[in-house]
Amino acid sequence: MSGGSDHGSAGSPGSAAADPFRIAFDQAAIGLAVLDGETIREANAHCCELLGYGPGALTGCSLAEIGESARPVPAGIRTWRRADGASLHVRVRRAEEAERAAPQVLVVEAVDADEIVRAEQNRDALTAAGLGEWRWDAATGLVTLSRRAAHILGYPPGHVVSWSSLSAQIDPDAVARIRALVRDSGNARQSYAFECRVRRDDDGREICIGARGQATNAADGSLEGMVGVIQDVTTRVEARNALRDREQRLRIATAVADLGIFEWHMLDDQAIWENERMFAIFGRTPEDGPVSKGVFLDRILHPDDRIPFRKAISTALRGDTVLHARGRIRRHADGAWRTIDLAGRFEREEPHHRLPRRLIGVVADVTDRLVAEERQTLLIRELHHRVKNTLATVQAIVGSTARTASSIETFYEAFVGRIMSLAHTHSVLTEDTWQTASLRNLLTNELKPYADGAMDGSIGRITLEGPDVDLASEIAVPIGMAIHELTTNAAKYGALSTEGGRVSISWDVLPGAPAGRLRFLWRETEGPEVRPPSRHGFGSRLLQRVLSTQVRAEVETEYPPEGFRLTMTAPLPPRNDALNPLA
Repeated sequence: MSGGSDHGSAGSPGSAAADPFRIAFDQAAIGLAVLDGETIREANAHCCELLGYGPGALTGCSLAEIGESARPVPAGIRTWRRADGASLHVRVRRAEEAERAAPQVLVVEAVDADEIVRAEQNRDALTAAGLGEWRWDAATGLVTLSRRAAHILGYPPGHVVSWSSLSAQIDPDAVARIRALVRDSGNARQSYAFECRVRRDDDGREICIGARGQATNAADGSLEGMVGVIQDVTTRVEARNALRDREQRLRIATAVADLGIFEWHMLDDQAIWENERMFAIFGRTPEDGPVSKGVFLDRILHPDDRIPFRKAISTALRGDTVLHARGRIRRHADGAWRTIDLAGRFEREEPHHRLPRRLIGVVADVTDRLVAEERQTLLIRELHHRVKNTLATVQAIVGSTARTASSIETFYEAFVGRIMSLAHTHSVLTEDTWQTASLRNLLTNELKPYADGAMDGSIGRITLEGPDVDLASEIAVPIGMAIHELTTNAAKYGALSTEGGRVSISWDVLPGAPAGRLRFLWRETEGPEVRPPSRHGFGSRLLQRVLSTQVRAEVETEYPPEGFRLTMTAPLPPRNDALNPLA
């Protein structure tokens, strides 16, 4: 090692004994360097090793070789260059204050990476980010707050507060949660983070803070304290909670409306189904997963609806408008065809970006609604038809009753009786869900006042025999009116006008029509002797005209002396399932 007349030679035992400072210089556990202007006059072994040089190799090197440009070398953290060219952060301190021309003695130490980021320059960045630092001392139980941390919590700058005082400003449940979190993190030697609401010390205002911390341990592994940062996150938490509330309200609204929510990512043709309703509409399970646009259009959508659906998508893309489309899909679970309405909006990353990034929308299964609308239309048409037929029947009742009545009293009696029969038939129809009337019920209600017992045997005065037949509304009204006229005529002039007279009614259903043909037989016996009428009254015209016109029935009447007979054969219309509100 050259130079150093003031220090002697490092290799001479004799000189070492004479100069104990040389021993301290050479064997010091920290780096020491003596500068002479811009040259390293001498550096001890630790300093050479720190910079990757062999013992004595730094002697005579210029400061530029190790990457130092400042003159004189300032104290603080510096970035020097090792022998292999790598950068090294070192902390430089001056061993003594001397004249600028005198040799400069530097103390050189390696700097830990964490210590570098704790440099004073970073404190401005922490403040700009709204972060305040804190330190908890396990020995004293005190929490030291930086200016920013004290400001957040409502304390004056430089304030020191005990953990017990600070925890009193936090909800007790949150305190227990924080204690458990800190304990578990300390056992695992991991950092921790939490959010909680805190009451500020100065104004009592409640804020939400986010805190992060890390335990610090002594050399023996025992807990020395904790360090960390806090941030006022009240605005962020309130915005997050508001967003969560809006999403919850949206989910409730879509659940009530039975809407499925989806996202379709266009670039990779991947779909995300946001709720269970989406899976239910398509008859799929979460394990089955959602379907892509390609699968939807080519396999699930009805072939006849694919072109209109694609046109709706293209129109929404070109016009940057809301997508509205309707189509039939085959449900995966049972293969049933269901009709859906889809509405959505394409989301673009930039206003003028040509290709949207994704489609966000909702899907509704409108099958039941469409069926209900169709049924309602049919019911309205059916109602119009019934009203038209009923008015025609009332008109016939008025005209025929007026022509056959001999006085106002007889007109009123006959007219009221026939209108009540008509009303009764309508009542029977409206009480039935299918809007039908039982033939047996129509007969029973008309003939019950004249029966002397049950009407299902051969002993009673009136006998009913036949299978259960439900008459559709379009034939129940005229047949009900015919039964009323037959009963009225029998009570006035026929078998029911005497105590011994009998009436037997039988019916059955024959093949020959979509729902069969009704054959109806009315037979009177043991009453007054019968003779053919000299003129046809209302009853005869009703049986011949109304039944023939509205029921398309073939009616045959006979007047043998032993009693009146009527035979009617009429086609039974098939049931219209669309008119069944329970279907």
